[in-house]
Amino acid sequence: MTQQEYRQAKFQAPAGATEILLIRHGESRAARADDPFPLVDGQGDPELAPEGRLQAEAVGARLKMLPIQAVYATKLQRTGETAAPLCAALNLAPIINPDLHEVHLGEWEGGVLRIKAHENHPIYLQMQAEGRWDVIPGAESAEAFKTRLMRGIRSIAEQHSDQLIAVFVHGGVIGQILEVITESRPFAFTGADNGSISHIVVQGDVMTLRRFNDTAHLQREDPLGGAQLPT
Repeated sequence: MTQQEYRQAKFQAPAGATEILLIRHGESRAARADDPFPLVDGQGDPELAPEGRLQAEAVGARLKMLPIQAVYATKLQRTGETAAPLCAALNLAPIINPDLHEVHLGEWEGGVLRIKAHENHPIYLQMQAEGRWDVIPGAESAEAFKTRLMRGIRSIAEQHSDQLIAVFVHGGVIGQILEVITESRPFAFTGADNGSISHIVVQGDVMTLRRFNDTAHLQREDPLGGAQLPT
C-alpha cells in the first residue's frame, strides 16, 4: 500500500492578496555643501548618479520577466529614473503615489543629512540611538510618517487585488514599512541598499514580509549575488 507523502509547500499568496516589490532607488548624486540638492515641496530631489543609472538598468533586467501589473514611484525624481528601464520594458507608465515619498528631514534637507552623518554630528548620533527622525529640527514625526506610508500601501493593495506590483521608493520608506509589518525596533530595517528589492504581501490589514534587501541582480556589489548557496 502506497503511503501518503506530504511535501514541503511553496509559498503562495492568499486569494485576494497583493504582492508588492519595494525597490529602493539607485544611488543619487553626491551631496556637496556648496551645491545643495534642488527641493520639491521642501524635500531634496537629487538626480541619479551614473552608478544609480546602472543599478536601475539591473533592476529592470531582473524584473522585466515577472507578471508585474503596475509600477508606482514617488514625486521625487530618483524613483522615477530608477523605474524607467522597467517601465520601458513593460510598456507601463509609472503611477505617482502621493503618500510614499521619503521622510521629511526638516532643516537637514537638500543633502545636509549625508554631511551630518559623515561628521557624526551629535543630533545624527541621537537620531540613530533613539530611532527617531524628528530629533532633526523640523523633521517629520514617526507617527506621521507611518500613517501616510500605511495609507499609501493600503491604497495600492486595494486597487490591485491578486496582482504583483513594483513600487519604487526610498530607504527610509522601506525601513518604516517593514518596521510596522514586523513590529520591530525603530530603524531595524534602515539601510536597504540602492537598487535592492524587498517583497511584502498585503491582504487587508494583514501584511507579511517575504524578502528584504535582495541585491542578487547587482552582482558586482553583492558578493553573494552570483553564488550558488547550499541547500
